[in-house]
Amino acid sequence: MAQNSPVEMVRQASTVSILWGVLLIVFGMVAVGEPLLAAVAVNALVGWLIILAGVVHLVLGFRAHGAGSMIWKLLVGVAYLCFGGYVIAHPLLGVASLTLLLASLFVIEGILDIVLFVKMRPMHGSSWMLMDGIITLLLGLLIYVQWPSSSAWAIGTLVGISMIFSGVARVMMSLAVRRATGTVAATSSKIAA
Repeated sequence: MAQNSPVEMVRQASTVSILWGVLLIVFGMVAVGEPLLAAVAVNALVGWLIILAGVVHLVLGFRAHGAGSMIWKLLVGVAYLCFGGYVIAHPLLGVASLTLLLASLFVIEGILDIVLFVKMRPMHGSSWMLMDGIITLLLGLLIYVQWPSSSAWAIGTLVGISMIFSGVARVMMSLAVRRATGTVAATSSKIAA
């Protein structure tokens, strides 16, 4: 089995990263076009994940050795099942709650992207990371200002916009890495010759 060169490995990884970025852009456009549908879909996904966590707690509860541990895990599992079921049964209340959670996530993601930009500032194309961070931070703050009246449309629209910008940033960074790798490979081959 032939081993890939480092240049080929970077090229393959950047191709996957570019495809992932394009998918983020496409899904982001769908979410912006149908924001309420996207918000309800996100709410349903979160509800089912909470129910799955409840099932895991119940299974762990039945496998627990001590009675106190068993009862505690079973109670936590039932609480997860009830909460997840409630979020699925009442999607608009779930969307309103998720809107606040999303605002927090965007603010944190925006701050972390800006910090990442500061750390990778010398790298070509890092300004895309700064732009992604600033826009994501502003979107998070916009949710707080508009909540709760715009929860029905804001979560889908803002997730879509964030996905679009994250996809563009991913594609641009991957292309920059690909160009840098090509330059390094060309320079290495000239030196070797």
